[in-house]
Amino acid sequence: MKTTVVGSYPVPTWLQLSSSREGLRDAMLAVIKTQEMAGIELVADGELYRWDVNHAETNGMIDFFLKPLGGVNSDLTRDQLQVWKNTQGNEFRKKPPGIVVDELNHGTLNLNDDYQLYANLTDLPKKFTVTSPYMLSKMVANEFYPDTAALVNALGDLLGEQVAGIEADVIQVDEANVTGAPHDGAIAAEGINRILRRVKTTSAVHLCFGNYGGQTIQQGEYDLLVEFLNALEADHVVLEMARRPDAELTILERIDPAIEIGLGVIDIKDNGVESAETVARRIEEAANVIGAERIAYVHPDCGFWMLPRSVADAKMAALREGRDLYTGA
Repeated sequence: MKTTVVGSYPVPTWLQLSSSREGLRDAMLAVIKTQEMAGIELVADGELYRWDVNHAETNGMIDFFLKPLGGVNSDLTRDQLQVWKNTQGNEFRKKPPGIVVDELNHGTLNLNDDYQLYANLTDLPKKFTVTSPYMLSKMVANEFYPDTAALVNALGDLLGEQVAGIEADVIQVDEANVTGAPHDGAIAAEGINRILRRVKTTSAVHLCFGNYGGQTIQQGEYDLLVEFLNALEADHVVLEMARRPDAELTILERIDPAIEIGLGVIDIKDNGVESAETVARRIEEAANVIGAERIAYVHPDCGFWMLPRSVADAKMAALREGRDLYTGA
């Protein structure tokens, strides 16, 4: 049972004030060292490879992946924007990051180059994260592909080709939209699997109910997502659990035993720092349902992006202390 993070970390102040490649590398070093000092065993670069002051609030989770692609126009006409606004489910954003007007191609997106920014900054096992093609499809406007499934599959194929050459110890696909649309579970799973099939190392899928300013975005329940989870060709899933009702722990035993569990035991929508005892209790409650041997990782529910750094750091320390308390390490 190893400690890890979901991916993101608060942007260091100096990078916000002066964005440069040198500053970005320095920030990645600081983020990695902070995780190391907290006892995190599978680290990430804080998802700083996506850093752009123009989409700081959303961590580049959408824009970073869509805007560089060929076949996507960044600007919409007035009529295109009106059609998008009138489409159900688009209330969350004022406008999309772009519109698909032609067959998608890689354009200038180069995720392996982005991974190389931090590949040699640590000898610890590393994680690299990408956004799910289903989530991307729900954010972008589309005038080319005939339906959601076709767009999702096209995005999945592209992202699969992108990650095929990345040698991170774990490649994780992040999905925070299907939790509110379980009827699209089969579509979302197929798109994600097109990425997972190209991963040469260990594959993971992170599933949560969204986090924007500490708010839950998707109003759904895990009970409706078991079929989706079991359709994933992932080595392990990374699940939001600390913020969820205790009764939902029972869904863990319905997940295919071939899929290992990553258990969220740190609530990132709350600035309060958990005690080691609280973390250990959360692990024990899940272990009582599925057995400790099935829990491959313990981690926060989602990324730390919107928390103060001091809070994020304290929560990581609590994660390690709680895991050790549970295991008796």
